[in-house]
Amino acid sequence: MAIALYDLSVGCFLQTLGAVEGFLAKGLAHCTEKGIDPNEVVETRLFADMLPFRFQVVAVAHHSAGAIEGAKAGKFGPPAPSTADYAGLQKLVADARASLEKLKPEEVNGLEGKDVLFTVGELKLPFKAEGFLQTFSLPNFHFHATTAYDILRHKGVPLGKRDYMGRMKIAK
Repeated sequence: MAIALYDLSVGCFLQTLGAVEGFLAKGLAHCTEKGIDPNEVVETRLFADMLPFRFQVVAVAHHSAGAIEGAKAGKFGPPAPSTADYAGLQKLVADARASLEKLKPEEVNGLEGKDVLFTVGELKLPFKAEGFLQTFSLPNFHFHATTAYDILRHKGVPLGKRDYMGRMKIAK
């Protein structure tokens, strides 16, 4: 059986976006329990030259729902700057998931072979939609989801691997 582009991209995005929603909720609960303003987490970095938590979560939405929109449009670039607070980041992730849930498999599978140009500054990377989603957006998506998870762990949020895994497709 061949695996469709929809399953490789949207299916994966939805699983991890659900996990991100879950660990963001646990992060908020932890902050509430410990009397920490969750907006203090928003600017947290693991290292001085890394982008903050806010960017990591924005990039998760951008490289999932935004990547599908970019593939449809034939062009994609870095996410726009954001001033979202913790609640705004939670909404951004929920909105990305809701957007992806509306997609039909044939809509995404029909993107196969479509040209997509990634542009940042003078750099231009030409892709076909399937290569863009599989080798650019999915790795970026997972990198930023993992980094957001790691920042919350660093801040003391009690998370485990299962929190990152999300809802798996277990045979019944």
